[in-house]
Amino acid sequence: MAMITTVQQHILQQQQEQLKSSGREPSGTFSWLLSGITLAAKMVEAKIRSAGLSDVYGAFGAENVQGEQQQKLDVYANQALLHCLGLRDSVAALVSEEDEEPVTFNRDPETGKYIIIFDPLDGSSNIDVNVNVGTIFSVLRRMPLENGTLEESILQHGFRQVAAGYVVYGPSTVLVYTTGNGVHGFTLDPTIGAFVLSNERMKMPEHGSYYSVNEANAQGWPTEYRDYIEKLKSGGLGKEYSSRYIGSLVADFHRTLLKGGVFLYPPTLKQPKGKLRLLYEANPLAFIAEQAGGMATNGVSRVLDIKPEGIHQRTPFCVGSVREMMALAEVVGQ
Repeated sequence: MAMITTVQQHILQQQQEQLKSSGREPSGTFSWLLSGITLAAKMVEAKIRSAGLSDVYGAFGAENVQGEQQQKLDVYANQALLHCLGLRDSVAALVSEEDEEPVTFNRDPETGKYIIIFDPLDGSSNIDVNVNVGTIFSVLRRMPLENGTLEESILQHGFRQVAAGYVVYGPSTVLVYTTGNGVHGFTLDPTIGAFVLSNERMKMPEHGSYYSVNEANAQGWPTEYRDYIEKLKSGGLGKEYSSRYIGSLVADFHRTLLKGGVFLYPPTLKQPKGKLRLLYEANPLAFIAEQAGGMATNGVSRVLDIKPEGIHQRTPFCVGSVREMMALAEVVGQ
């Protein structure tokens, strides 16, 4: 019988390796915390699989805090994550794309050590046409009381993340995560109901063949972004690039992680501050990209160095392989 490693086992093994030198044993708290995310992901995956057979397609009939039309599955995914994570004693606050304010818990800082920030169902507008969607999450450690309030703990720089990951719901359901010690991928095995290690120490290729961007917005981009895309199309980096754009951030990022290249969501005339959200979209994906050997910027500076000013703050987002990102910096930085 082939040996398998589940995501919970993998987290414990990593903790054991990191704590060996100190002589301490892992408490299991972090593994238990992450199990809340994997449980919610399995609930969402099951609902998506049966979406065409039950009344979960379509709009919920309300807008979220972003002014976007909520889908029924948005609401379900949000409730699943809030429920599964809210039961974990180690959680001090939950911050969701769908809610205007954080959900906080009156837990002692020694117990409630973590803050989870998430986009419960990224790309949900694609659900009705059976296109890949995903869940993105970021984990921060609560700062000691003498260093700041819970609200200040939520608005920490991205480089202070202790973990980040995403789940992509596609032909198979895949969880990718990092705790700052490489990027690891797990595939949901429906026969045993567990996420099983399938890609250890994932690396983004240094040079890819694809660019991913919504070119319908090109007229609203700053000129340098248009010049950069033309450079890719014309073979300016030594090869001609193909365009790949799904319109679900998780799916587009997952392809970029595996195949290399670049994903762009530049500023536009309509949205000069960008469209994607810093805390629960750009930061976690930037953390994963860097851990896999890639780069992530807002066009001019490192995403993980941006100081958040609000939980729903937006940012331009550029992420990808080193060669493509260095070429972007040369064009945009002029």
